[in-house]
Amino acid sequence: MGALPPRRVPCQTAPVMGKKDEAPPPAAPAAPFNPAFAALAGRLAGAPPAPSPAPAARPAPAAGPPPPARPQGPPPPARAVVRMERSGRGGKTVTVVEKLGLAPRELERWQAELKKALGTGGAAEGANLVVQGDARDRVAAWLTARGVKKVTIG
Repeated sequence: MGALPPRRVPCQTAPVMGKKDEAPPPAAPAAPFNPAFAALAGRLAGAPPAPSPAPAARPAPAAGPPPPARPQGPPPPARAVVRMERSGRGGKTVTVVEKLGLAPRELERWQAELKKALGTGGAAEGANLVVQGDARDRVAAWLTARGVKKVTIG
């Protein structure tokens, strides 16, 4: 038999993959980072002390009538009916406000303010306000705060 060729032995000093040596962190400065106000420290030494705050005097009450609690404009409706509805809406629950008797432009304005106050979506459908979700108690409280005298929850 013939002689075998010499075996190749892998190199014992194979390069090691890894991170490069990082530079050492910079040394902390001996002085403050921003000495912009250092020059003012010398000026403050001779300054007089700050005056003490004077007690606040109460303003005299206004002689006229108190300001109105709600914005001026057309009077609010005298009555509203708040009910929950699920039929015809694909199983989604909505809160419907009926019998407000507002003009279309006023109804849109009330709808926008109601949606903002409750944080929900909704729309004005015909003469009704529609709000997403079951918010009957919250809508009734909002309507009462707006000046609606009789709110019926159905």
